[in-house]
Amino acid sequence: MNDFQSANASFSIAGDLVRPETWSAYFNVKPDAFVLKGEHFTTPSGKTSSAPGRTNVWSVNSKLAVQSDRLEPHLRYLIELLALPRSDFRDLLDKQQARVRFFCYWDNASGDRVPDVPDDIRSMMAEMGGTIEIDEYR
Repeated sequence: MNDFQSANASFSIAGDLVRPETWSAYFNVKPDAFVLKGEHFTTPSGKTSSAPGRTNVWSVNSKLAVQSDRLEPHLRYLIELLALPRSDFRDLLDKQQARVRFFCYWDNASGDRVPDVPDDIRSMMAEMGGTIEIDEYR
C-alpha cells in the first residue's frame, strides 16, 4: 500500500466542562490531540491555530496505527485502544456535559467506495450517546 490512506478515524470527547487530563487518566491513553477552550492549539498539520479553541476536546486517532483503506479496522482499533464500551462511560459523559463521536475521513475520488461501519459499532455509539460522522472527499 502507498503512504496515502483512503480512510482513518478519530474518537473525540468535547464540551466546555471536559478536562483532557480526566479522559487521559480514565482511558490510560495519551491523546493525539487536545484543545483547551480559549487557548491556541496545535492543528493536525502541526501549526498553531489562528483562533483559540471554542471548547475543550480530547481526541485519539487511528491514522498512524492502522494501515487500511477501510473504516472498520480503524474503528475497531480505537474501540480496542479505549476498551469500549464501558459501563460508567455514559455517566461520566453526562457529568461533563460532553459529546462523543467517531469522526471518519473517507476518500472516495472514484465515487464507488462505500464506508464500512458495522451495525455493532453504530449500536455501541448510539448506546453511549455518541455519533459517527463521515467526512467524504471526492
